[in-house]
Amino acid sequence: MHGAYLGPCYESENIIEHLDTIGAPHMRLEDDELISKVTELLADGGVVGWFQGRMEFGPRALGTRSIIGDPRNPKMQSVMNLKIKYRESFRPFAPAVLRERVCDWFGMDHDSPYMLLVAPVRADKLIPMTEEQKRLFGIEKLNVPRSQIPAVTHVDYSARIQTVHADTNPQFYRLLQRFEACTGCPVLVNTSFNVRGEPIVCTPEDAYRCFMRTEMDYLVMENVLLDKKQQAPWKEASDWREEFALD
Repeated sequence: MHGAYLGPCYESENIIEHLDTIGAPHMRLEDDELISKVTELLADGGVVGWFQGRMEFGPRALGTRSIIGDPRNPKMQSVMNLKIKYRESFRPFAPAVLRERVCDWFGMDHDSPYMLLVAPVRADKLIPMTEEQKRLFGIEKLNVPRSQIPAVTHVDYSARIQTVHADTNPQFYRLLQRFEACTGCPVLVNTSFNVRGEPIVCTPEDAYRCFMRTEMDYLVMENVLLDKKQQAPWKEASDWREEFALD
């Protein structure tokens, strides 16, 4: 098996047609411009819905139906949990990393394309805790940055890793490359494009609805970029949080 991208995909033209129908402001960008713009948004602390190519099959979002963020940001874990996933702030997220850089950041040097293997963050990337920090307890101790990538570092200094490969997901791979070139970090937070208790999004309609229901900052669908600040207020007849039972 080479990649789990077995689901449906959608062309930019179809996505634009849908967005025009519902009156959603958007812009279309060429590949290089899109990658550069998204890198800039991520580095500035933005949370991005990333909808590209065929949907993943299996238990993990692998960079085609993902919500992504900057793992260096010490607030990113709590922001994505509380404002996008609507779950407890302490729940950990997973890193997506360029395959050839995995051993530079984690204690492993083999493929983990399906985000199923756990390894420690390398010692040279860790931030030692002060004696005062060691005496903290619970959430206060959890919120102490433990590494240069605190948003994906578990309390035991481990991470559940996805290695990203150019041959199976070239667009996500290019984004990671550009992010590394701009920040020195070849890692992004990667979590599934859904909210707590809800199935992962499949269609552009699903993606836009999830984007508008949450406090996600930007949405990328193929070569189309949407900014939350430009969208009209989202209205629904009932509270959508009652649609799915929370886990």
